[in-house]
Amino acid sequence: MSTTPPVPDGFVRRIGLFQATAINMSQMCGIGPFVTIPLMVTAFGGPQAVMGFVAGAVLALADGLVWAELGAAMPGSGGSYVYLRRAFKHRTGRLMPFLFVWTAMLFIPLIMSTGVVGFVQYLGYLAPGLGRTSGDLIGLGVIALVVLLLWRGIEHIARITVVMWTVMIASVLLVIAAAAGDFSPERAFSYPAHAFDVTGNHFWIGFAAGLTIGIYDYLGYNTTAYMGAEIKDPGRTLPRSIVYSILGIMVIYLLLQIGSLGVIDWQRMTDPHDVASTSVASAVLEKAWGKGAADVVTVLILITAFASVFAGLLGGSRVPYDAARDRVFFRPYAKLHPRHRFPTLGLATMGVITAIGFLIGRHTDLQTLIQLLTTVMVIVQALAQIAAVTVLRRRHPDMRRPYRMWLYPLPSAVALIGWLVIYGYADKNSPGRHPIEWSLAWLALGCVAFVVWARFEKVWPFGPRETDDDEPERTAGTRAQA
Repeated sequence: MSTTPPVPDGFVRRIGLFQATAINMSQMCGIGPFVTIPLMVTAFGGPQAVMGFVAGAVLALADGLVWAELGAAMPGSGGSYVYLRRAFKHRTGRLMPFLFVWTAMLFIPLIMSTGVVGFVQYLGYLAPGLGRTSGDLIGLGVIALVVLLLWRGIEHIARITVVMWTVMIASVLLVIAAAAGDFSPERAFSYPAHAFDVTGNHFWIGFAAGLTIGIYDYLGYNTTAYMGAEIKDPGRTLPRSIVYSILGIMVIYLLLQIGSLGVIDWQRMTDPHDVASTSVASAVLEKAWGKGAADVVTVLILITAFASVFAGLLGGSRVPYDAARDRVFFRPYAKLHPRHRFPTLGLATMGVITAIGFLIGRHTDLQTLIQLLTTVMVIVQALAQIAAVTVLRRRHPDMRRPYRMWLYPLPSAVALIGWLVIYGYADKNSPGRHPIEWSLAWLALGCVAFVVWARFEKVWPFGPRETDDDEPERTAGTRAQA
């Protein structure tokens, strides 16, 4: 029988540092670099695309330190919901946490849907005759299987995640090793004319597109922050799992990108009819080690993609639970499974939205889906959390902070600039798709939903403004156990 004491919100702290880092890395890597290396090369127009992964790493690390300070101080389930509620309730009541949950119910499943799109892309390497309808059905089946595997206790899930993390590491190391054996420096660094001409608008549009793709590849460094109520010693484990996972994935991505460019001509990656534009890792393996080895590693890549979706829905399904229990979101989301203690409706809802996002991505294009999910996320989560760190330091200077951001406020400023660049260039990088307009429309719809919900619940602006006395007792209890 486990001797780990439960936290007041019904979860149990069973995830240690290694498992937490594995969860983050599994969600971060997944299928991301295997499908976005060609997108990155296309955005930059050459092998200088490596800058996109470096810029993404800088933004991820700066934003990760924001998550680290907030997550260590308030390690509850739900991540941003907990932080935004505490920071902004004095001014706008429950509006900000409500809007975060509202947007998270969209952007988290959209991130997972890109992983399933990539899964089907690589499956096409093993089955070249795979039709669109068959691919759609396989993708939907993958999503159903992920939800089924998550329908169990966290102690079983943690073990599954470590196994999947091991497969992920094996797949990327094999691709890196294959690339190293057939690496050509001339091919990897054959820059086109004016590749680094920073005086033209073309360079900066490409850089913004690359930064968007880069940060998409790093998304997931915050997965364990959503699971703060299930992390052992969260004051130490959360910050370390975030930083370790970002640094580890950065090394992996750079080796993958440079290695792939040293084996496959970058022009092939920009040709939509070439296998290198959809299954670049498989193309690298086939050229270096032959078709048989490429098939084997492609299977490992498929498992890696599955692991990413698995880890993402694991953390994301916890987001609406905390809010609903505190009467900051729709009440049915506050129910846990009576035996396995996981949020049933949150998991089911995000599974359905992942399926819808997958079908959208299959019938439009992957880059449009990435632009949409990042613009939806920027305003209510990324920018709001950066503000939350400063607000909480000023309003609650005595709050227990097991970790304080290094070099504050420099990381906040770097993260702010990075997210504004991504948002500002979104429409230019997706002509005709209007991701900014769609993100604002979703936000406006969330505000309408909040007004209707607030009137029903009789809270601000239809009730008294909240104070520190309204902070749920379970949050304080969670911090005490941290």
